Amino acid sequence: MNSLPTGSPITRRSFLSSSGVTIGAVAAGTLAVDRLAFAQASDTLKIALVGCGGRGSGAANQALNVPGTKLVAMADAFKDRLEGSLNNLKKEHGAKVDVPADRQFVGLDGFKQAIALADVVILATPPGFRPFHFEEAVKQGKHVFMEKPVATDAPGVRRVLAAAAEAKAKNLKVGVGLQRHHQPGYLETLKRIHDGAIGDITSLRVYWNDGGVWVNPRKPGQSEMDFQLRNWYYFNWLCGDHIVEQHIHNLDVGCWIKNAYPVRAHGMGGRQVRTAKEYGEIFDHHAVEYEFADGSRMYSQCRHIRGAWASVSEHCVGTKGDADVSGHVIRAKGADAWRFRSTKAVDPYQQEHFDLFEAIRSNTEYNEAFNGAKSSLTAIIGRLATYSGKVIEWDAALNSNISLAPDRIAWDATPKSQPDAEGFYPIAVPGKSVTV
Repeated sequence: MNSLPTGSPITRRSFLSSSGVTIGAVAAGTLAVDRLAFAQASDTLKIALVGCGGRGSGAANQALNVPGTKLVAMADAFKDRLEGSLNNLKKEHGAKVDVPADRQFVGLDGFKQAIALADVVILATPPGFRPFHFEEAVKQGKHVFMEKPVATDAPGVRRVLAAAAEAKAKNLKVGVGLQRHHQPGYLETLKRIHDGAIGDITSLRVYWNDGGVWVNPRKPGQSEMDFQLRNWYYFNWLCGDHIVEQHIHNLDVGCWIKNAYPVRAHGMGGRQVRTAKEYGEIFDHHAVEYEFADGSRMYSQCRHIRGAWASVSEHCVGTKGDADVSGHVIRAKGADAWRFRSTKAVDPYQQEHFDLFEAIRSNTEYNEAFNGAKSSLTAIIGRLATYSGKVIEWDAALNSNISLAPDRIAWDATPKSQPDAEGFYPIAVPGKSVTV
């Protein structure tokens, strides 16, 4: 996978440009009018699912819960994943799932054909595929829902930014699976914080500490590419480490609180408990201190160790009080003290699809890809800091040309991370590993 040429280095100032068109922008005058996708409210919106695992199937289910939608194409690297997803979706949605054999694409290159058949594309493969899948969907003029994170390295982030700018120019709607932005408790809590309920934000704490996820044991004769794709969570070109794949949610909330992204980070991490060969190359714990331009700090922890303290949450301290953001509680004096209460339950995973499809039908501006890329880079910087043991500057990370992906994506391609004779993968060593 080749990175986009960047010309002069991208700076944090240009990266944070509110319009987004300073990076990889496409002149609107070069776009054919018929590529500006838009559906009237009476139209049935055709959906293609690319990536048929648990999250992809869940996203397709939520998209099909939106009135006036129909699943018409599916693509996945593995036949069993696609068939299992298809059968479950048919049971749930019946005739809204119309994916005959000739619209089922198995392999690593079927995504283009699936995308071509749809109005709206759901991209839910392992994150390492996201940049070029998103790029292709935008090239074909499709609206997109893509899961987080949107990239696992800087070249991937730059590709997403370029495609996001093209999507903006083409009037395409893009949703990203950072569902807290669609959750009423978060929305109201953040509004009050931004309105000054706890004053100026001086520090934040964000956590994703839990026991870890699944493993698919290696099978006799299994190719290395097949094994890594079946165990994508443990390889950085596919996952980015759990600080990127999961902890991005909490880091994204921290940046949302600040209305900013960090200028640098340093931290520490390693493998202390999950050290067996089946855990690939990722760490089992990370602790990162992020610094914002105003000098405030965000303290980040994520851990995959069973039996240890568990927390998935976000908190912040201001000059007038503090907030348990994930608990939707503001602790401040007087009228600013507040706790979110609602009698209406809202599923944010469902709401993000309602919001995306409403934007498509009403033709309102909707592009979450820029924030998705910035929050993904925030998480990537954390990994770079813990792997290297160095202070990582935002601009240096963004402009890095270190690509984690194989030079080509194919079943016979060679992943860059390879096991030794005993089946163990190289692990980053702080103080020695080069990450930028």
